[in-house]
Formats: sequence, C-alpha cells, structure tokens
Amino acid sequence: AIAQAIAELRPSFGATGPLFLAKDTHALSEPAWATALSVFAAHGIEVRVEADGDYTPTPLVSLAILEHNARQEAKADGVLLTPSHNPPEDGGFKYNPPTGGPANARITRAIEERANALLQEGLKGVKRLPLREALARAKPFDYAGLYVEKVAEAVDLEAIRASGLRIGVDPLGGASLRVWERLAESHGLPLEVVNPTLDPTFRFMPKDHDGKIRMDCSSPYAMAGLLALKDRFDLAIGNDPDADRHGIVTPRGLMNPNHYLAAALHHLYTTRSWPGAKVGKTAVTSALLDRVAQALGREVYETPVGFKHFVAGLLEGWLGFAGEESAGASFLRFDGRPFSTDKDGILMGLLAAELMAKRGQAPAALYEALAETLGRPYYARKDLPVSPEAKARLARLSTKEVHPATLAGEPVLQVLDRATGNGEPLGGIKVVAANAWFAVRPSGTEDVAKVYAESFLGEAHLERVLEEATALLHKALA
Repeated sequence: AIAQAIAELRPSFGATGPLFLAKDTHALSEPAWATALSVFAAHGIEVRVEADGDYTPTPLVSLAILEHNARQEAKADGVLLTPSHNPPEDGGFKYNPPTGGPANARITRAIEERANALLQEGLKGVKRLPLREALARAKPFDYAGLYVEKVAEAVDLEAIRASGLRIGVDPLGGASLRVWERLAESHGLPLEVVNPTLDPTFRFMPKDHDGKIRMDCSSPYAMAGLLALKDRFDLAIGNDPDADRHGIVTPRGLMNPNHYLAAALHHLYTTRSWPGAKVGKTAVTSALLDRVAQALGREVYETPVGFKHFVAGLLEGWLGFAGEESAGASFLRFDGRPFSTDKDGILMGLLAAELMAKRGQAPAALYEALAETLGRPYYARKDLPVSPEAKARLARLSTKEVHPATLAGEPVLQVLDRATGNGEPLGGIKVVAANAWFAVRPSGTEDVAKVYAESFLGEAHLERVLEEATALLHKALA
C-alpha cells in the first residue's frame, strides 16, 4: 500500500525520473524491498538497485539522489527499507523525495492517507508485477562506488591515510560493511573492520539496557564489543544497520553523542570556509553547540526534533552542519555543496578520523578543551509513562499555559512552544535559563513523555532542573 501510494504521488512531489531503492540487513527489509520493487516496476518506474542485491546505507541513497538531480531534468527520489537501529523483528519504510533527505510532514501525510485508503479498499488499487519480471526491469546501480568516489569532496582522506592512525570499525551487522571495506581498499585508509558478521537475527549483538537486541551505536551496551577493543585502536567507529547514526570510541571510551557533535562542529567551522553558513541543531541537543557556535561567530538554527527540518538548509548550503542528540548528523562538502541531506554515520565517522589526523588529538580531547573553556554540560533524559490523552495534551501545550519565572534558581530567559530557527511547533515546551534548560515532549511511538534537561552548573543543579521539569509537567497535565 505504501509503495502504491508513492508510485501514484511521486510526480506531485517533483519526482519523474528514476527511483533509488535500497534495503538494510534487517530480516523484514528483504521481503519488503521485493514487494516495493514489484509495485514500482508495475508503474513503469525506472528502479535502480544494487547490482548484486547487496545492502545499502541510508546516506548512500541520499547522495545518489543529489548527484542525479544536480545533472538531470527528470528528478529522482528514493525508498529505503529499514527500521534503523531498532530490534531485529522490526521493519521500516522510508521515503526520500528529490531533496535527498527525509520527507517533510506534508509528503508523509499524503502517503499515509493514500496508503490507508488502499488498505481500507482491500488493496484493490495496488498494481504488482511478478518479482522475476520486476528484477529484470530494474537497473543496477553502484551506490557504494559513487559514495567511495565522492566522499573525498567532504572529508580529507589524504590526511587520514597519511596519519598512521589505527582505526577500528564495527558496522554492527549493518549495511555499511561493504562501504567501509571499499573505503579502506580504494583510499588506502588505515582501518580494520572488526566484525564483518551479517546475520538478520543480530544474535551476535550484546543486549541493550532493557534486555532487547538493539543496534544503537550510541549505547554503551550495544557497543560493548567495540569498547572491549578500544585499546587496540586510536579511534573506533560504529554504525547502526542503515548507517544513519554514528558511535565514536576513543581510548577514553564511547563518546556521548552531544560531546562529539560539539567537537565535530568546532573542527568543521575552523577547517572549512562556508561563508555565512549557520549551525543546525534540534531543540533538545546540547546547548554546548550554541556556545561553540557563538565562539566561532556562527548563527544557530534550532528546530524541532527530526532531521527533515535540516534538509532545505543543507540542500541550499546555508546550513554547514546539522546534528541531533541521537547521534545523527551531516555536513557540506568543502566547496559548500550538499553531500548528504540525510543523516550520515559513515561521514561522521570519517570526520572523527580527519579531526584526529589533522589536530593530533582525539575528538574526546577536543571536547574536554571546549568544556573547560565554554562550560561543562550535564545532560539527562527521562521517560515518564503517560496516558494517550495526556500525550495529546502535552503536544498542544503552549507558552500561555507554562510560564515559570525561575529555573533551579536562575531567571527564566525564554519559554518556547515553537523552534527559534524555523518557527515550527516543538510539540511540547522548552524552558531556558542562562546555564540550564529543559524540554518536554510526547514520544512519537510510545505512551511516554520525554523530559530532556541540561545544566552547566553541575550534576546537583541538573537534578534540580529535572525535578522542576517533572513537577511542571505533572501540573500542566493535571
């Protein structure tokens, strides 16, 4: 139903050229990929797939779309069958329009409404070809070859090659495996893939904090295998199954995603020109990024949660870098053109190696220097169980209903229900003081309220911020 909806609607999204179709290593991705291909082929769409049926990371699809659309009149789009870092039994269907990045709310809503209508009709309107015929019509495309060739336009691979660094990579059983192998081979990079296992059950994965298997490269539980090898390498990199997230390990251990984003931001804007380019961050990403940007004389563009809010800025070049606290980010090429308008965990891993090669210090050491100069952040997130009705009320909260005068002893500077960058609704509330902030928003997938908080005045102060945030949430939802 989703594939049929996309086939019908893609011309209205500006896509009349080829469709780049990809899958990750989850078990459900393969049959979903086959079904999608049979539907798209039935509509006469030119579908481009990996030549050998191999797996494809999310950022490679984004790059393929951007490269095609920069040269061709008939614009391309893409579909990825992936549930990202989620457990082995999960499945997911991602659509990237001709902008190359995640679809915006308007496009998502249109696909959702049409797919639901098709389901209600018993799928009567769905066209399909036999898989054998659909495969015969599909055009082979070397996604990894394009990425391996073009990534030198965004990262200094020569500096990495000449550095003598010992780099370890763990794809966590994901689609980035072949890409890392080809990067090492083609560019002579000093990296070793420490776990080449591909198994759709992911039974080799250590269990996450809640006992589930989850390929979350920002989790010390999921990254336990790579952490055990940290002393063998100067730098180690992990990716989730579709490689839109990154995990950075130094001899000090796994970096907090916010800490690495701050170090990456500082390195990028001191080694690239990108005149006037702003810094993109979500409302719940560390305020250390604001302080780094201010020190560099760069404007911050803050948005609600969701990488879709950064796509236009990266595509048009007025965002040099965009990142979110869940270990997803991307940035421009050296010349200011977009490289990937979706999250790119491979690119961010290579950037960590470039940073280390050019500065002679690990990303964790650069973060420490920034924290010493600009303030050390203490960050936490809590999930509080709430009813579906309370979730709906939380999403509608406005500054008229929430207006505290102080936050953990400091005057409140801002109470926000819309993002300061693009003016879009936060779907919750953010309260900001000089040295602390908190935000509350409903989860999109569970009956919980997410409470984010940060303090630059220590852990005890952070606890006060969390307590006041929780109290305010209960009062607002009473």
